[in-house]
Amino acid sequence: METSTDKADGLRVLRGPLRLTWAGMWAEALVQALWPMLTLVLALLALLMMGAQDSLSGDLLWAVFAVLGIAFLGTLVFALRRFRVPSRADALARLDASLPGRPIRALLDDQAIGAGDAASAAVWKAHQKRMAARAAAAKPVKGDLRVSRADPYALRYLALLAFTVALVFGSVWRLGEVTQLTPGGAGGALASGPVWEGWAEPPRHTGKPTLYLNDLEAGALSLPAGTLITLRLYGELGALTVDETVSGREGGATSEPAQDFTLRQSGEISIEGPGARAWQITMLPDAAPQIERLGPPEVTALGEMSLPFAARDDYGVEAGEARISLDLASVDRRYGLTIDPDTRPEIVVPLPMPITGDRRDFEESLIENFSKHPWANLPVSLELSVLDAAEQQAVTEVSQLTLPGRRFFDPAAAAVIEMRRDLLWSRANAPRIAQVLRAVTYAPGEDLRSDVTVLRLKQLIRRLEIRARYGLDEEVQTEMAEDLWALAIELEEGVLADALARMRRAQDRLNEAMKNGASSAEIAELMEELRRATEEYLEQLQRQQAQEGEGEGQQPQGESMQMTQDDLQRMMDRIQELMEQGRMAEAAEALRQLQEMMENMRVTQGQPGEGGNSPGEQAMEGLSETLREQQGLSDQAFRDLQEQFNPGTGAGENEGNEGRNGGQSHEGQRGQGGQSGEEGAQEGLAGRQQALRDELRRQEGRLPGQGTPEGDAAREALEGAGEAMDRASDALRRDELAEAIDNQAQAMEALREGMRSLGDAMEQEQGEGQPGQGTAEGDRRAEARDPLGREQGGNGANSSDAPLAQGPDDQGRARRLLDEIRRRSGEAERPEIERDYLNRLLDRF
Repeated sequence: METSTDKADGLRVLRGPLRLTWAGMWAEALVQALWPMLTLVLALLALLMMGAQDSLSGDLLWAVFAVLGIAFLGTLVFALRRFRVPSRADALARLDASLPGRPIRALLDDQAIGAGDAASAAVWKAHQKRMAARAAAAKPVKGDLRVSRADPYALRYLALLAFTVALVFGSVWRLGEVTQLTPGGAGGALASGPVWEGWAEPPRHTGKPTLYLNDLEAGALSLPAGTLITLRLYGELGALTVDETVSGREGGATSEPAQDFTLRQSGEISIEGPGARAWQITMLPDAAPQIERLGPPEVTALGEMSLPFAARDDYGVEAGEARISLDLASVDRRYGLTIDPDTRPEIVVPLPMPITGDRRDFEESLIENFSKHPWANLPVSLELSVLDAAEQQAVTEVSQLTLPGRRFFDPAAAAVIEMRRDLLWSRANAPRIAQVLRAVTYAPGEDLRSDVTVLRLKQLIRRLEIRARYGLDEEVQTEMAEDLWALAIELEEGVLADALARMRRAQDRLNEAMKNGASSAEIAELMEELRRATEEYLEQLQRQQAQEGEGEGQQPQGESMQMTQDDLQRMMDRIQELMEQGRMAEAAEALRQLQEMMENMRVTQGQPGEGGNSPGEQAMEGLSETLREQQGLSDQAFRDLQEQFNPGTGAGENEGNEGRNGGQSHEGQRGQGGQSGEEGAQEGLAGRQQALRDELRRQEGRLPGQGTPEGDAAREALEGAGEAMDRASDALRRDELAEAIDNQAQAMEALREGMRSLGDAMEQEQGEGQPGQGTAEGDRRAEARDPLGREQGGNGANSSDAPLAQGPDDQGRARRLLDEIRRRSGEAERPEIERDYLNRLLDRF
């Protein structure tokens, strides 16, 4: 009795796996038997949905249908012969075969002998329990759906692919046409009457899809202008007629089998006959593009023009161009411009288009440099135009302006550029240009400071006179203009090696710029040149004083004065501020005072009690500060990146870090927590990164050790740091924080490398410039030190400000220690408390 109970329990557990196995066997039997039929049906449906019946005549079409019918009968016979209904016993046998020892068959068996023997019955019962436990672990057996042996060419997959393509590109409605076909009808005659097909294909530039008119109900329909309407009429000629008023052509209804016309106006399209349909077409006109200037052109100090503009179109702007022509009526016809100019074509410059993104509405800037063009700094007429895909054009109003170009403030350079302009204005000006340039070289004074420049100018004059005698051609004119341009650039920028002469030249150029009303960009460029020239002069003066042995006991001679570089920086900042405010008289007076002070200045040498530092120490301090600010920016970007992936987690971390973020708190940058706040924060980070890059560029100009291997290595490292900062700034503007952090890490590593090289250069200069002290003085210093190497005070106490025992490599050890502290403070994986301590050490030392 117990054995029967175990058997029933074991079979009850098999119900689920047995049913699934049975279902798999049904699927297997159906697939093995019906796959040829399914393949044929899918292929036939694909052909019909793609309209294959339209290309066959009636008799041929029905012959094909007959062949397909015979093939269908063949697949049906194949299915009937192969199909076998799976029984429950078959499913049980398959499930049992999947288990080791066939436990299901063992459960169904009965004890043949020994049923009355208690020991034998106990053994049989244990066997049944073991088999029931093994059967309980049965899993459903999957059906074998593979038919690759019967279909080696994978015809079933080809039919499935064709059916999928027909679903996407064909029409299910075409299946209904098959029921209307009748045998013997020429050209696919219909049982219940003719049929038609139609398509509406909008112009490609609109991006609109092609419409199948058979799928559209009668009524109102909006289509873009230029849409191509295609109609095909099938059946007896005259049974279907088409009447349309959208193409603008004359004539009434027509029954031509193939009709194509373009939508040019709103109207109606109607099809009369079986399956009649009509649409009221509303034409959507293609609007003309629009373009406008967004403001006056901006000009840099080197003459590069940036002209902002905006363009828009309903489907997108294809191209645009700017046309610039000489406004001869507005030209001041004096001197070399009195004669008629040579004929020159107008300037045609393509407008920049967005490479990616939407061209339906965008803003761009035309950036070009016309400084070398003959019309530079002359009145011109400007016209911007754009074109859309329908070849519709939009043109701005013609505006008059002065064609931006580089301005020359050196008198000699300005004279050469004026003669170059006259030469390009007309080749007939050549004799007059030679006379003017000869007058310039007759008594040049200080205008032509270089004998080489004078010789080059005289050579140009001789060539010009010789060429003018026999007539100038266009090629020689262009060649002479290039030579005059190169000479003017040399006169403007100078090739002076002497720092004092370079500084005086920069001051003169700035004076001329203030007199001639230079733009803010030109003033900024000239002020930067004056700063660089002044710093070079200070470095040269320091080296000269060091070579002359001006020591601590010497006093300034005559009316010389002392001032630090910070004082000079403040004065130049004040001059630039006055010029930007338009207070040119006050700026000129401040510049005159600066010139007088520089003529009588004595630079502080960093002596004890004066608070001055050597150029190398000042450069090292500046780079240390730059490194700290770069570290703060990198930390800020890292926290912003964390908040992008884990919003709300950065607020608590920022509480202790605001002091090291370059002077701006993180919360202030994030704004109000919205998207606009995040964009503003990234713009703020990018602006701070760019400001730090500008500061590093200024520090590069003041870097000592030029010409030495160590100094050159430091400059190369700082150039690499600057390039990494530029990449970081661009990444921040694109909101690519991860890329920005990588570039900032490269910039910090390059800064550290530059500081190491600068320290080597300083150590080299000190080793060469400071001879060793005598042995007697060395003995006295040794006696005045305590056992730890510290110098003792006057009363025998240890001096608190004396360093520990110094050796020959004391500065090298200190530098290596500072480098190690900087390296550890820049490792983001270190604990925050440790990095705070390291940054406090850097702030102190």
